[in-house]
Amino acid sequence: MDLNQVTLPVRDMALATAFYRRLGFLQIVDTPHYARFECSPGGASFSLALDDSDFRNGAVIYFECEDLDQRVAVLQEKGVEFSRLPEDMRWLWREAVLYDPSGNKIKLYWAGENRLNPPWRVTLSESPGVTPER
Repeated sequence: MDLNQVTLPVRDMALATAFYRRLGFLQIVDTPHYARFECSPGGASFSLALDDSDFRNGAVIYFECEDLDQRVAVLQEKGVEFSRLPEDMRWLWREAVLYDPSGNKIKLYWAGENRLNPPWRVTLSESPGVTPER
């Protein structure tokens, strides 16, 4: 299966869509209650849904970018605030942390080969024809 999209709740659609466009995403759907963005390359997307409840989203959305340090510097020049600047993590990724205007946590990161093939990788499945490895 392929992941189609992740939808984040937002309190103010205009503020949120402007924020994600400032990060560099292309907005492909624009309604008062729903917006969708294209991530490139690769065809992935994510969306925003207006939610006026008192939500607290514990999810973290990750956006991978090979030019992480340069991208963070460019975004800072555009006024984007980071709660943690790029640093090397013990799980072999380099990442920076920021929050969108609705409080959704975002990590910009670069993992390279370690994203899908870290040294501790296992393969466990209940799918027919897939032999688990340890």
